[in-house]
Amino acid sequence: MFFSPLEQFTIIPLIYISNDNFSYLFSITNSTLFTFISLVLVCFYLRLVIPIYDGRGFFVPSNIQIIFENLYVAILGMVNDNVNKKEGSKYFIFVFSLFLFIFISNLSGLIPYSFTITSHLIVTIALSLTVFVGVNIIGIRKHGIEWFGLFMPPGAPLGLAVLLVPIEFILYFFRIISLSVRLFANMMAGHTLLKVIVGFSWTIATASGLMFLAHLGPIVILFGLVGLELGVACLQAYVFSILTCIYLNDCLYLH
Repeated sequence: MFFSPLEQFTIIPLIYISNDNFSYLFSITNSTLFTFISLVLVCFYLRLVIPIYDGRGFFVPSNIQIIFENLYVAILGMVNDNVNKKEGSKYFIFVFSLFLFIFISNLSGLIPYSFTITSHLIVTIALSLTVFVGVNIIGIRKHGIEWFGLFMPPGAPLGLAVLLVPIEFILYFFRIISLSVRLFANMMAGHTLLKVIVGFSWTIATASGLMFLAHLGPIVILFGLVGLELGVACLQAYVFSILTCIYLNDCLYLH
């Protein structure tokens, strides 16, 4: 029996209510479930890390406290470096929560029989729209009409405005696509490749004779790919967060 490597991305209703007029009135899918799990884990993390920085952590830190502290300091440093220490502190908790949600969602998808919500474009677009709309509201509230100066490169002749403004406008709104597709494509491609290697290995393992021994090769490759996918999951959460900081910096300082 052939199983498509894309079956792992299928949204399956777990609990649903329906009637004769509509297929579903209400449903809880595997995507809903793992989104909720990611949100709970983010809240759990924040519940543990906030007391540490309120002076209520252990005097001799445990291993988990050290991990929490290092992650907190790393994201705080990223926000301060790419926004501003004074302004960045206002938006740090948003960037930190966003990073945690994507980070946990990416990692949870590597668990067998789980579901990777960030492998769906609708989820990553929703995240990028949230960032895009939020940072622009902040920029407009701070600068008013001057915010539209983002679409006119500094030092450019006024006569080129007719050409440059539409190009800058399109490139600016293309951030929504680039931010969402980057995360979606990396997660989907990596998980698809893992499923293909697993299927190939299983096909060889069920064969007879010397073919059974040959399946050890794909398994070794699979372990390497799992490590690579683990790195990609962490890197994509970091890239999404650092781009959020860069977009926030552009709207705050009109670079």
